[in-house]
Amino acid sequence: MKNENLYNYILGIADNSLILGQRLGELCGHGPTLETDIACTNISLDLFGQVRSYFQYAAKIAGDGRTEDDIALLRKERDYKNVLLVEQPNTDFAYTIGRQFLFDVYHLAFLSELEKSKDLTLSAIAKKCIKEVRYHERFSSDWVKRLGDGTDESKVKMQEAINNLWTYTNELFLQTEADKAMVAEGIGVDVTKLKDGYYKDVNELLEASTLEIPESKYFQKGGKEGIHTEHFGYLLTELQFMQRAYPNMEW
Repeated sequence: MKNENLYNYILGIADNSLILGQRLGELCGHGPTLETDIACTNISLDLFGQVRSYFQYAAKIAGDGRTEDDIALLRKERDYKNVLLVEQPNTDFAYTIGRQFLFDVYHLAFLSELEKSKDLTLSAIAKKCIKEVRYHERFSSDWVKRLGDGTDESKVKMQEAINNLWTYTNELFLQTEADKAMVAEGIGVDVTKLKDGYYKDVNELLEASTLEIPESKYFQKGGKEGIHTEHFGYLLTELQFMQRAYPNMEW
């Protein structure tokens, strides 16, 4: 492959949205209200729409006959490069919203920088996606506030979700070798520069939601290198079922 770093960089971006979209899709028909059920399903569809553009570009870069469907749905577990945060299960609605919020704040900041990429395709995808992601961030932020500053029960559940998901946030700002190579070429986003702004924005929202900011200094990592949690195999089985049971289906 001529540009393996670019290929791997694209997968790193796309896999986050693919896996989070699959997690949200699991909730279709199971939302706490019709409004939130539809909203979560629509966000899932937005993310799947976004990843299609990334995987089409990745297939073009690969140039070996693989299609967007092959790359999205037929890789092995260790070949997926998503962060561990997005594969965490839908334990309850607070976990679903907490996971979404913690990723949305990062995703919005990331796309704002990716718009400036020297790679015109990645820049165009970012410009196309960012309006949807602004909506996602407003939706999840509003729900964190409502649950955190809501009833005693909703506050306890929202705080528990944030505490347990917090340990997965630092991985968002770790760089792979492909990331570093793309940053050096002016194509990739230097995510290390997004870290301070991310925690500032997240902390302000948590404080406005009357939630405590977790004090944990120990963080999980491995997803960007293909090392996933015990939840990932089950998720991947469902994600890939149709393509493996009925080969050559198209997106």
